[in-house]
Amino acid sequence: MDVILKRFEAPDEVREMPLGRFELVRIGGLTIGRATYQPGWRWSEHVGPSVGARLCVVEHVGMVLAGTATAAFEDGRVVELRAGELFHIPALPHDSWVVGDAPYVSLHFLGADHYARKAD
Repeated sequence: MDVILKRFEAPDEVREMPLGRFELVRIGGLTIGRATYQPGWRWSEHVGPSVGARLCVVEHVGMVLAGTATAAFEDGRVVELRAGELFHIPALPHDSWVVGDAPYVSLHFLGADHYARKAD
C-alpha cells in the first residue's frame, strides 16, 4: 500500500459561499474539511439559502485553527469556539457566525461530507 499525501492547497472539492469557503480533502476513507470564513460571515445568511435551510443540522467534530466563531442553538445556548479548541456540535439546529475582526479557520473531521452541500 502506498502512502498518500494531500494538502488543502489542492483540495478534492471546494464549496464557495459569500465571505467563505469550505475545502474538502478525501484521504484514508475520511473526508476532512477546512472552513475559512471572513468577518461578517453567518451560516444562516451565507450558507442556509443555498442549501435550503434556516439553520444547520449537520453534526460537527473539529478543531479551531484561528479566530473565533459561535454555535448558537434554538434553545438560546451560544457557545464560542476559539483557536486551539476541539469541538463537537450535535446534530441540533444551530446558526454560526464569525466573532470579531479576524478570519475564522477550522478543520472538520466529522460532518464535512454533508456541510454546505447545495440543495438538489
